[in-house]
Amino acid sequence: MTTSVRAPGRVNLIGEHTDYSGGLVLPVAIQLGITLTFEPAGRLELEAPGGERYAAAVWDELTALGRPDVGLRGRVDADLPQGAGLGSSGAFEVTVALALCEVAGFELEPLQLAQACQRAERRAVGVPSGILDQAASLLGRAGQALLLDCGKFEHRWVPLPEDVAILVLDSGERHSLEASGYGDRRRELEDGDPRRVRHVETENARVREAVAALERGDVAALGPIFAASHASLRDDYEVSTPALDAVVAAALAAGAFAARMTGGGFGGSIVALADAGRANDVLMGAGVPGWLVRPSDGAIRRRTGSTPDRA
Repeated sequence: MTTSVRAPGRVNLIGEHTDYSGGLVLPVAIQLGITLTFEPAGRLELEAPGGERYAAAVWDELTALGRPDVGLRGRVDADLPQGAGLGSSGAFEVTVALALCEVAGFELEPLQLAQACQRAERRAVGVPSGILDQAASLLGRAGQALLLDCGKFEHRWVPLPEDVAILVLDSGERHSLEASGYGDRRRELEDGDPRRVRHVETENARVREAVAALERGDVAALGPIFAASHASLRDDYEVSTPALDAVVAAALAAGAFAARMTGGGFGGSIVALADAGRANDVLMGAGVPGWLVRPSDGAIRRRTGSTPDRA
């Protein structure tokens, strides 16, 4: 019997470069994702060009946690763009991990699995990334954002207003975190660089402010919060680029009421918020490719002839 698992990408509304220092993040899982269709096999055989080292690292991490040595044969399909800052590597790791657990009858709690996938990414490419992407892919809920404390591993969901559109606009600059300054920024933060520390401290405060604004129904307050976040990422953390800055400005000029870069930076995408009735204006007016994304459920599992289950 074949089985499929699908893990969504994510858009981080706010809380950038805070996860690996134990801070706060506020991502949403989105409808774009990665699907792995598979069946048990003697070893790991995946049709996933470029994903081999990630898959092998996930295998190794799960083996270390006691997963039985059962392989799989599978094919990967995706509508989630790579390099756009939407958590594609994290979603891929989650699909592989869930499939390997499924064929071996091995279960882990979602945050345990997220941590294993986080370690796998570090093992695969040497990037000292946090847990944001994998946790969002596993714990997402339709219509809600995930408030995650990456130090305490505590989380809760924050309802999002139905009349606010979430837009992702692609700068066209592709990035690989392993080839960017991502690792440098983490080392500088750990060494106590004043600007890097200031960004993280103020960004954690902005996450709290954004959650409070959402919970009191004051979406207009998100505009200044997003603006301050982008300025901090540009000036204090130095991970924005002129292209990202230009897309933020274009989104605001086209009718978005909030916009900032999202993801690790050095290219990729921005996230913008707009009144639902103005979403198409922003998509058309920003002058770059984009998507209207929906806050969606986290990873799901489907066996042949059955209905989907949460993974």
